[in-house]
Formats: sequence, structure tokens, C-alpha cells
Amino acid sequence: MSEAPYRVGLRVRDVVAAARFYAGLGFDRVAELPGPGGEPVMAILRRGDLQLLVDALAGMPFADDDRERRTQAGPRGLGVVIGIEVNDVDAAARYCGEAGCELTAGPLDAPWGERYVECVDPYGYAWKLFRPTPGQPGDGLSATRDLWFGTLPGNTGKATQNHSSAGGGSGI
Repeated sequence: MSEAPYRVGLRVRDVVAAARFYAGLGFDRVAELPGPGGEPVMAILRRGDLQLLVDALAGMPFADDDRERRTQAGPRGLGVVIGIEVNDVDAAARYCGEAGCELTAGPLDAPWGERYVECVDPYGYAWKLFRPTPGQPGDGLSATRDLWFGTLPGNTGKATQNHSSAGGGSGI
């Protein structure tokens, strides 16, 4: 298997439980690295082009510096949301709710052309699980701007869009 072009590292208190949870989101387990006591201190999971490096919060040979101390103190992932496409948003929402996630939005049909649910996982990381809605009429970004801010004076009515994606649409 080739190296993944997109990687996200997550620090968690329980690598085994976290890897099990992320596998439920459609990530395949690729490898584990045991620590000195034999317990996994890192799990590597992959979903399409996206690789998750799930590292133990404690017991990793990282430098004892201010950033590491802040990472261990938490909160985890503040200000970052990881978005992945799923086949069934409602099934993903049920899975996340049953796994102990805090559902923060949805499932909702958005004017920008997707159905989505947002949650904070049991390890403190925010996720947006989405599926594009087929046949969405009009310009989704303009619809979003209008929803959030109304029609702005002097605006041409067009939002700009940059197309890029990471990962696939496999899994739930």
C-alpha cells in the first residue's frame, strides 16, 4: 500500500478504543505500534487517501516542551473539524450517538448541497460526516452566503469555489 497523501494525527487516552471507534467510521486498520509494556501506543488507520495516526496521549517519546504539555492538558482539536464523506448520514449519526459522541448538529439537509451531521467524538475531536445531495439546484455557496448573511449590497451574487478533496466515500 502506498503512503497516504493526507494525514491527521490524533492524540487519545485509549488507542485501542479510539481505533475501534474510527474503524466504525469506515477507516481500515493498517498497523499498530506497541509500547514498552506491549499495549498499543499508536494505531494507523486509513480511509481512501486519508490516514489517521492515533497516538497515545501519554507514553510517546515526544519532546517535553510547552506544546506537548498543552496537548496533554487539552482540550483536543479545538477549532478543527475533520470532514469525511459517508454513504449514509443518518446511519453515521446513529453510530456516533450510540458510541457516546456529542451530536452538535443534524442530521440536516443544507442549502449548500449536502446532508450532514456534526459531532464531538469520545476523544474530544470534532467531525462533520456528510453526503452530497443529488440534484441540488443553483449555486450552493451563494445559498450558504444568503442563509448566513442575507443578500449583501453590491454583491454580484456569486461565491467563489475551490474544488479539492481528501479521502473517499467508503464506509457508513
